[in-house]
Amino acid sequence: TTPYHQRNFLGLIISNPKMKLLLSIFFATCLEKAAAFAIHGGTQARPQHTLFSTKEKSSETSTDDLLKPSYEIEKIPLRIGHGFDIHRMAPLKDAGQPVVIGGVVIDHKPQKWTDAEGKYVEKGEIYETELGVVAHSDGDVIYHSIVDAIFGALTLPDIGQVFQDTDPRWKGCDSSKFMEHAYKVMKDYGYKVGNIDVTLILERPKVASFKPAMKENIVNLLHTTPGRVNIKARTHERVDSVGELRSLSCHVVATLELDTSDE
Repeated sequence: TTPYHQRNFLGLIISNPKMKLLLSIFFATCLEKAAAFAIHGGTQARPQHTLFSTKEKSSETSTDDLLKPSYEIEKIPLRIGHGFDIHRMAPLKDAGQPVVIGGVVIDHKPQKWTDAEGKYVEKGEIYETELGVVAHSDGDVIYHSIVDAIFGALTLPDIGQVFQDTDPRWKGCDSSKFMEHAYKVMKDYGYKVGNIDVTLILERPKVASFKPAMKENIVNLLHTTPGRVNIKARTHERVDSVGELRSLSCHVVATLELDTSDE
């Protein structure tokens, strides 16, 4: 027998015309979904997501087009961007180019590089060598990170999408060209540098004596003042590829201010 509270509930539904109508609609919908599932294997009711390939589009899209999105880049007073870059380091004869950071060639004595692949010494052992940076362009991690931070602050594509490492135009390119272009883009959108804070991460070679020249280069390329640019450098405590001198990396935080000087 049906318990009393269930009989009472069913009685209320049957005696109420509106409840009967809602119940009939509910069951009709359930039957319709069940039929669709049985016929189409359950795909009829599922939203279809289309994947678009950007390969053809990117090959036809110019650098200027990438930096001019369809949406409005609003004139807000302050924008903040973050940039990051990392490049492999290898013996100079393998890298084919020196270590360039902040537009400065880092001259140095042979360093204790870890040969992870065992090319010159036993795998994982130390090989003393002058180092170079493995990169499509000159591999300047500070310049690349600054450009990425500026593009990021303006909600634009990353540096790797704008200056692709498959494009022969950028082979061995002096990264100051990227900085000049980033400055022009920033200025065209009505902004100027608020401040640039750089954190360079590499174990060796030491770069303290090179930092003033790096800072001067950044100040000149971005048409700003020394009080708006800072460069910090730290090691990686012999941890991971950076600590083994097999790579170097950089973080940059940049603020952009709305330029009202022409108003």
